[in-house]
Amino acid sequence: MKIIIATDSFKGSLSSMEAANSIERGIKKVNEDIEVVKVPMADGGEGTVEALIHCTEGSLEYIKVKDPLYREVNSYYGILGDGATAIIEMAAASGLPLLKEEERNPLLTTTYGTGQLILHALDKGCRNFIIGIGGSATNDGGAGMLTALGAKLLDKSGSEIRLGGAALSDLHKINLESFDKRIYESNFIIACDVDNPLCGERGASAVFAPQKGADKAMVQTLDNNLYHYAQVVKETINKDVVDIPGAGAAGGLGAAFFGFFNGKMERGIDVIIKLSNLEEKIIKADLVITGEGAMDFQTGFGKTPFGIAKLCEKHSVPVIGICGSLGEGYESLYSCGFSSIFSIIDKPMTLCEAIENTETLLEGTAERIMRLINTFNS
Repeated sequence: MKIIIATDSFKGSLSSMEAANSIERGIKKVNEDIEVVKVPMADGGEGTVEALIHCTEGSLEYIKVKDPLYREVNSYYGILGDGATAIIEMAAASGLPLLKEEERNPLLTTTYGTGQLILHALDKGCRNFIIGIGGSATNDGGAGMLTALGAKLLDKSGSEIRLGGAALSDLHKINLESFDKRIYESNFIIACDVDNPLCGERGASAVFAPQKGADKAMVQTLDNNLYHYAQVVKETINKDVVDIPGAGAAGGLGAAFFGFFNGKMERGIDVIIKLSNLEEKIIKADLVITGEGAMDFQTGFGKTPFGIAKLCEKHSVPVIGICGSLGEGYESLYSCGFSSIFSIIDKPMTLCEAIENTETLLEGTAERIMRLINTFNS
């Protein structure tokens, strides 16, 4: 019997590979002879670099960059096995996890560090880029990133504006004379699952800024500033980025990639599936196990387990989901290809207890699943 383990991370507790290792141990407790193939997964957010480095035999690059509040932090990105493709999680430089809750303020936060990651990869010879843009702490339309790559964002007096979403109101002109020309020689795939426009009621500010620390007044200010920014972008490169689906992703970072990088947006899970050759592996499997921290009706909107389940359905391979918690509407996932879905919770416990014991709980759940399968295979 051959089993593919293709899980996302269990956020706050285990990486995707750690989760796969736990599931494998549970399987092997029942039958040592089962062939297990582990393919760590992600959807463009946390864990994307790890997943792609593993499946392509790539390498990690560690560098110091500016965090969302322009403080120096240790960061990283990956170079895939081909030596020419960089995989970057913008959250590793400009993400919410880098800030304390009381530090969240999208009027001030910047994507400058994301630009530094791209610059370093360009210096390493990379000309193909996969950028995961989930988990941002920013709402600056990618202005900080552009600045790090040599663009000059100027006010009416010709001085460079400050960093952050609030400063965009002062923007008068974007000077691209010093913008890194290697950008134009490169290809950018933006791994993202949202289709929000830059501005308006479904825009970056209205939908995502509150979780980044914005109150109602700040949301309005940020939305106005992004609209103004978009007008200057149009004057500069003759591209209207306001209503492009996905332009509002990561606080408007999507708009900068569409406008200045000719970026192409793809669903994060689709990118990982393609580069990991997961479909080829699934075709030869008897069972696939996938999962993540929580599974509910939103999982069917394109999250990792959904993408894998649809692929299994295509090739008539049974797929089982394992998760920390089963949320509202999880039953709808059975129509998406899942044979069954299991929660790892085996007794009443707090969220903190579940997170602390995820490794053991995953192993135990995998063992129980295999014992059930063995009953019907014996």
